[in-house]
Amino acid sequence: MNPEARPKALLAMESPQLAADLFGIRARRDLDRIVAVHESVLTPDLLSVPASTADTEILITGWGAPRLDETMLTHWPRLRAVVHAAGSVKRLVTPAVWERGIRVSSAAGANAVPVAEYTLATILLSASDVLRSAYDFQRTQDMLAARPRGDIGAFDITVGVIGASRIGRRVLDLLQPFDIECLLVDPSLSGVEAAGLGAELVTLPELLTRSQVVTIHAPALPETYRMIGRDELALMADGATLINTARGSLVDTDALVDELRADRLRAVLDVTDPEPLPPGHPLFSLPGATLTPHIAGSIGNELRRIGHHVVAEVERFVRTGELSDEVTSPDLARIA
Repeated sequence: MNPEARPKALLAMESPQLAADLFGIRARRDLDRIVAVHESVLTPDLLSVPASTADTEILITGWGAPRLDETMLTHWPRLRAVVHAAGSVKRLVTPAVWERGIRVSSAAGANAVPVAEYTLATILLSASDVLRSAYDFQRTQDMLAARPRGDIGAFDITVGVIGASRIGRRVLDLLQPFDIECLLVDPSLSGVEAAGLGAELVTLPELLTRSQVVTIHAPALPETYRMIGRDELALMADGATLINTARGSLVDTDALVDELRADRLRAVLDVTDPEPLPPGHPLFSLPGATLTPHIAGSIGNELRRIGHHVVAEVERFVRTGELSDEVTSPDLARIA
């Protein structure tokens, strides 16, 4: 492409270091071949948007990008597309984006890969009660006392997947090689469609009753707020595990704490409500709870997968005017 004809692009995210982590040397070289990237990164600590970026046609956003309201968009009158180098765009876009005809793309598909892999790992570890056993071993230093007991293992267990999102679908795909029965709850799917994903479509109460492991991949919507509450948790079998990598608000935290205190359930939580948890919260000390600090998504070298996706999306838009992972205004009502 003629260097002079390259569209102008601007990076907007929490830091230049994040931009470097996302793109690396090779992806950044490819990006610079396609678009002319403004030298400065628009970070939250900037007091104003540089006037020199007014010619921006493509905004590449990431964690820490500004909310794209009417005031912010006036800085870029030529803006045609927003390519988000992260998952959800709900906190980023406003009606003003659609009113201006600006196209939006998300890297949710690329970010779904590590979340699904995290989920698969925790399903298999939970099925063998490894996480609880490790906690007991560290606490007692007694190998025999800490060994898991009962009907443990991943053979012929039932895993319930709540939500056929990108991540939920990928989890189902990853579970296919194992001797595991999969149940699925998603109001947007038919039984035939669920079967095509390798799962049996059931109601939420049935999924909770039948599953040894339940993993949540539903979006945070008004109708999903605390969808796993006290009554739902009571349906889960003794010793079952709840995994949440979606949003903390989907689970009633107080009700879950009560179940964990009773040593009836296990939980693996990468997200919580509230987030972050206040110091001293009971979830930090309950033996049935395994907490991770919101790390199931892309971190470390996983960020580069997002960077490669963004470069491919920018190139597609520049060459064809199309986006492979476009998000539209109606999509916001059903995505995370």
